[in-house]
Amino acid sequence: MNAPAKKRIYLDHAATTPVLPEARQAMVEALECWANPSSPHAEGRAARAILEDARARIAAALGWRHDVIFTSGASEAVAIAAHRVNAPGRLVGATEHDLVPHEMGSDAGLLPVGSDGLIDLAALDAALAGGPALVAVQQVNNETGVVQSLDLIGERVRAAGSILLADCAQSAGKLPLPEADFIAVSAHKLGGPPGIGALLVKDLATLEPVGGQEKGYRRGTQDAPAAAAFAAALESRAFADAMPRLAELRRRLDEGVKAAGGIVIAEDSSRIPNIGAVALPGLASASLLVQFDLAGFAVSAGSACSSGKMKESRVLAAMGVAPEIAGSMLRVSFGPDTSEADVDAFLAEFSRIAARRQAA
Repeated sequence: MNAPAKKRIYLDHAATTPVLPEARQAMVEALECWANPSSPHAEGRAARAILEDARARIAAALGWRHDVIFTSGASEAVAIAAHRVNAPGRLVGATEHDLVPHEMGSDAGLLPVGSDGLIDLAALDAALAGGPALVAVQQVNNETGVVQSLDLIGERVRAAGSILLADCAQSAGKLPLPEADFIAVSAHKLGGPPGIGALLVKDLATLEPVGGQEKGYRRGTQDAPAAAAFAAALESRAFADAMPRLAELRRRLDEGVKAAGGIVIAEDSSRIPNIGAVALPGLASASLLVQFDLAGFAVSAGSACSSGKMKESRVLAAMGVAPEIAGSMLRVSFGPDTSEADVDAFLAEFSRIAARRQAA
């Protein structure tokens, strides 16, 4: 007789998080109105009503008083802004998600960060002196969890007559959004379904239209059921309400990793509670991922968009993290249902792996 399968522990919520029951139910109900929201008949108008209701609810849940353009996710939202904002220059933080410098173009100026992962404000001021630009900075780093000082950055950007694009894929629904001209958000990072996100736009006049749907700013049939699920996930406040508890779990993670001989990356920086970056020098990230996976844990070695390639982290390199530490980095990220027992189980396995390394 086969033994029951061991329960796996999912600690990769920064890559994607399970769809919340509230979002799943909202999507199922909205699928009853399956028509194209752009169609003028009664069925189309019913779908349009769901779409616009979701748009208003998302804006309210995020505290956003301006336009919301639905996209396929934060990646498309960033791409729309990067290619179509009316500003002559482009500046991008050195620790942005890989997609951002790609979309901003090879001529974009790079804003360096310190060892704490924060944008060098003096370097930002110098770059802004070069003329108006679209400045792309994430609110929360997807690999380390470091929270940027976007209030200070935004003040400087506005004073220079430039435009701020904030990538809030990791922070929307978890932290208050920053004051920015454009904000990119994604549903699947906060308990909504994959395949939908939004570009929040303060002034549509700063964005070049392309025709089609979304007031002429994005082509393609809109997904009203996914939008309804997105709204329901935000309104549940599942992540927002869990943040104090997750901060305690992250403290427990940090202390346990250090006790086992590991390293906490960006330990002294302001970090979002649900993301921890740790390392066990002497063992490569690829080896650690395999060992944890076989032991029943889902973790990552950084961004889910690039960790499968196991290439050097631009983020850690920009922060000046030593290669032997960067090469053994793991990202551990929590969701609303992550428990103390989950973290303790991870730490027990981390300690076993560390002990085997010492004995080798």
